[in-house]
Amino acid sequence: MFVVRSGAVKLKLFTRSFNNFTRFHSTANSHIVVGINLPLCGTYVQRTTAVWSPGTKGVLSGSSVVNNNHNIVQARWNSTDEQSSRQRMRKPLMLMDFPQLVWPSVIKTIRNWIMVHFIIKPYFDREFALPDFILGAKQALQVVSSSLAGGEVKQLEGLVDRAAIADLKQSISKMSVAERYDVQVDKEDVYFSFPYQVGVMFDESNDDSQKRFVEITMVFHVLRGLKGMIERGETVPLNVGVLPEFRDKISICNYRFIKEFTKGVDSDWTVNVVNHFKPSDYVEE
Repeated sequence: MFVVRSGAVKLKLFTRSFNNFTRFHSTANSHIVVGINLPLCGTYVQRTTAVWSPGTKGVLSGSSVVNNNHNIVQARWNSTDEQSSRQRMRKPLMLMDFPQLVWPSVIKTIRNWIMVHFIIKPYFDREFALPDFILGAKQALQVVSSSLAGGEVKQLEGLVDRAAIADLKQSISKMSVAERYDVQVDKEDVYFSFPYQVGVMFDESNDDSQKRFVEITMVFHVLRGLKGMIERGETVPLNVGVLPEFRDKISICNYRFIKEFTKGVDSDWTVNVVNHFKPSDYVEE
C-alpha cells in the first residue's frame, strides 16, 4: 500500500510509481492483484496483499484470489482417490512377524535336495521321505488353522512351539470374526505346496552331546472352496492363481517345522512359525 506524505518530492515519487503501476492495466475496469504465489495441491494460490482498481477509492487488504479453480478441484479429487486407495490397501493383521514367502527358489530347491539325500537320510533318519513329510505338513496346516479360527490356541500345545503360541494368542485376540474365518484352511483346498527351505542346525553348547535339529519351511497355496469344486466335477483352471474371479479366494500359508534329531532323543515335528496372508490384500484396486 502506498502512503502519500506532504512535500513535492514525495508526491513526485508517488506519481512515478503510480504511472508504472497503471501500465499493467488492460482496461479501465480490470483489477490488479499484487502478491505472491503459494503452492497448494499441485496448483498455485495467489495470496493478495492489496487489491486496487481505478474505480475504487481505497485499497482492499486481506483478500485472496484463487487461480485455476478447475485444477484445484481436480487435485483435491485425486488426493481423495489416493486416500481411498490407501484405505483399501490397509495392511491386514499378521499372525507372526515372518517374511512372506510365495514362490520357490531354484538355488534353495537344489540345496534342499542335497540336504535331504546327503545329510538327513544318511545321518539323521534313513526313513525320512519328503513327500510323506509334505502330507503330514498339510494335516498340521488344517489342525492349526482350525484351532486359530476358533480361538482355541491352548489346544495347540505340543504341536506348536510355546513362543509361537504366545505370539499367535496375541494376534488372534486383535482379529475380527471375519479375519479369523479367513485363517481356517482345509487341506483339500491346497492346490500347490513346496518346501521352501530345508536346514540342519547344531547346538554345541552342551559338551556331553551335540544337539541336532532339522528345520523345514513349507509354503501352501490355498484356494477356498477347491474341494467343493472337485466334488461337483467342475474343471479347475491350471492358472487359477492369476484369474480375477478367484483372486479373493486365494491365500498363502507359511509354516516352519522343526524336529530334534539328537541321538537318544525321541521327538516329534513341531511348528515354530505360522503365517497366513492373502495376495489380494496387497494389490491396489
